[in-house]
Amino acid sequence: MKILFNSNNSKISLFNNFFKIFKFNDKDYSKTFFLIASLFLLWGFSMGLIDVLNKHFQEYLHLSKTESGFIQSFYYMGYFLMALPAGYIARNFGYKKGIVLGLFLVAIGSIIVPVANAFLSFLICLFIIAAGFSALETVANPYTTLLGAREFSAARINLAQSCNAIGQILGPFIGGRIILSATKNIASNDHTVVYIPYIGIAIIVILLMVIFWNVHIPEFSIMNNNEQHNGIKEPPLFHNWHFNFAIVAQLLYLIAQTGICSFFINYVVNDLECSSREASVYLSIGGFGLFFVGRIIGSFILRQLKPYKVLTIFAILNSLLMLYVMFSKLVLGSIALICSFFFMSIMFPTIFALGIYGINKHLEKASSFIVMTLIGGAFTPIMGYVADITNIKFAFVIPLCCFTVISLYGLLWKKLIRGQS
Repeated sequence: MKILFNSNNSKISLFNNFFKIFKFNDKDYSKTFFLIASLFLLWGFSMGLIDVLNKHFQEYLHLSKTESGFIQSFYYMGYFLMALPAGYIARNFGYKKGIVLGLFLVAIGSIIVPVANAFLSFLICLFIIAAGFSALETVANPYTTLLGAREFSAARINLAQSCNAIGQILGPFIGGRIILSATKNIASNDHTVVYIPYIGIAIIVILLMVIFWNVHIPEFSIMNNNEQHNGIKEPPLFHNWHFNFAIVAQLLYLIAQTGICSFFINYVVNDLECSSREASVYLSIGGFGLFFVGRIIGSFILRQLKPYKVLTIFAILNSLLMLYVMFSKLVLGSIALICSFFFMSIMFPTIFALGIYGINKHLEKASSFIVMTLIGGAFTPIMGYVADITNIKFAFVIPLCCFTVISLYGLLWKKLIRGQS
């Protein structure tokens, strides 16, 4: 009985310790956190779907890897252009209205996908959807860092991004089964396989709009303003060197991640001599499965170790994996590529948390600029061009260079904090 009693106490203690990260000044923000986390799942699914569409249009419209890369270009251009307006709305009208605006744009873009009867019109729909998700990310990422004690902000944003990883598992898995399985047999005027997933997104988003419009979302602008007057004058935004370098690091991370995801199927098809549909399963279950596991494990690691140290170690390991992807033979390159997802998992949320660390007065603006770095996904055609003129393996030199610079950010972060003017 004593052993059982101690075991139960241990479970209760673990449970209470977990929810400790959502408490601040005797207030529990866990319910709000998990509601916000549902948004992360949604845009993760959409991003995962994009990686399938890249391969689909290569085969369906006989596009080169360079040309298919423009799917990512249009998508992330929407993120780039909407980030600053979304930050302005959150700062002046509140987080709740910023979320509702984002959901509205996603719903509109998804609803008009079925009438997109040309490649360009489909790209415009993706642009509108991405603009909506940009608004959601601009609001939700910094908002999760406020839902509890400051020392757990990196752990909270990584936990929320775990839901994003679930969406990225479901995106290529469902997209591969619906879209890639029918790509070669699709009639030239039949777009059903492409728009089915977006009809589902539209229905879910409309339901979320109703929910968010009718629930209470705490606003933190007052709390942030109070923190400005504790005797410490906050420097202008771009005098924070850890923030400036975070923009560079996040941009490079997005270039690396988008490139890896976009050409994962091409690499695996070439390396394992399998079908595109089979490769999409490796991407969803293998790649994004490890991505999800990495974020769950990472949220616990970040409660024990300094975030900048974890970022440094993970970026160095991914640099080594990219070298292996470039020069390996047989199936080992595909295994290394899948493993890279584990070490990518904590990078976006950790860079985000490190970048906005100590920034209160300019939080929404800082968030906008970091979300704008998703324009890195628009550089996918460059990696496609390298693959076209050399080979798919050598194209991974681009993620290699990106991860190397990210590791440098982690190494220098503490000095950047101390040296800011």
